[in-house]
Amino acid sequence: MADLSERIRGGALRPGDKMPTESEIMNQLGVSRTVVREAISRLQAARLVQTRHGIGTFVLEPQAQQSFLGAASELTVLDVMAILELRISLEAEAAGLAAQRRTDENLKEMRRALDEFQQHVAQRTGNAVAADVAFHLELAKATGNRYFHSILSQLGNTIIPRTRVNSAALAHNDPETYLDRVNREHEDIYDAIARRDPESARAAMRMHLSNSRERLRRAQEAADPTPQTA
Repeated sequence: MADLSERIRGGALRPGDKMPTESEIMNQLGVSRTVVREAISRLQAARLVQTRHGIGTFVLEPQAQQSFLGAASELTVLDVMAILELRISLEAEAAGLAAQRRTDENLKEMRRALDEFQQHVAQRTGNAVAADVAFHLELAKATGNRYFHSILSQLGNTIIPRTRVNSAALAHNDPETYLDRVNREHEDIYDAIARRDPESARAAMRMHLSNSRERLRRAQEAADPTPQTA
């Protein structure tokens, strides 16, 4: 669905413009509703658009594409580790709520994101970021609480790529092995949500993000073994 992002970046859709409805995009591009929703989720993660529930989806101003945390390039590894602590609390509860409230459609979209993630791992493309973001955003949608999705849509595109890049590259891990491990953690979260087990979903998400933080901590130590002072 590169066509939509090209319209925005090329100026055909300007900041403040309302995006076409799902049905209109389906008719214009000849794609399914599922494909359209996935594309909108990616545009949200890239901070190109914002969805206002009950109103529609609107193109954002260019400067609004940065997270409220600042540009990714401005964040240090220690910043990312601190934000992962925040995400552990936020997303563990989101996973529990998703297990209680998810619909079959939510589950289908999460499965689609995980299948895409697996495909990137299998093909060794190393470009699983969009699928990773999509999975976490779909889980947030499944809570039925739009504020989870609003916050994570700002965190996701900034934090997930940086944890992947730093943890794998700085620790000199094999990217395929690294992403395979992350994928297994995602599957544990999905399985708990699928069987409507909120406690297991919370535990699986907490484990996933705690592992991410620990991997990043080890990567930081490998890159800079100098002891940190308080």
